[in-house]
Amino acid sequence: GMGSISPVPFAGNEFMQKVEERVIKPTVAGLMKDGIPYQGFLFFGLMNVNGDPFVIEYNVRLGDPETESILPRIKSDLLEIFLATANNTLSEIELIIDERTAACVMIVSGGYPGDYVKGKVITGFESVDKSLVFHAGTIINENQVVSSGGRVIAVTSLSHDLKNAVALSLESASKIRFENSYFRNDIGKDLM
Repeated sequence: GMGSISPVPFAGNEFMQKVEERVIKPTVAGLMKDGIPYQGFLFFGLMNVNGDPFVIEYNVRLGDPETESILPRIKSDLLEIFLATANNTLSEIELIIDERTAACVMIVSGGYPGDYVKGKVITGFESVDKSLVFHAGTIINENQVVSSGGRVIAVTSLSHDLKNAVALSLESASKIRFENSYFRNDIGKDLM
């Protein structure tokens, strides 16, 4: 929950074929067998174990903070995709994905994932110009943005290489401040 990368370098054709054969097709077949006409997100949380995919979770929503790395890469109109899903015309939609890598770094409240204090004034947004800033656990209080959760801000950057995408997100995250906030500096390092 502290950051995400999309796409991950190990998810090449061979790995993705295993995901399709071992996870996606059996899941869809199970839904059909049970008579569940599911429409919407079906998010597979996967782990790579020696080149083999293992499911660690299923969600009927996008995961967080994976969403903040996935959605910025979708160039197609998201509303059009949602409408096509609802109207059973999704096969007619061309899904265009940005080839760049997205790196998301989550800024969290001190104490997260345990106890943390809310209501800390957040500053520095105006200094971020190379990244997208997503408000996760914030509210406006007396005309100031303040923290209201454990995972407070997600910072996502796109670049043609993983190392630069991560560097941009870390640079931007360092500009956003609130008392006792922190973020991990090692997001994506295991993939480089």
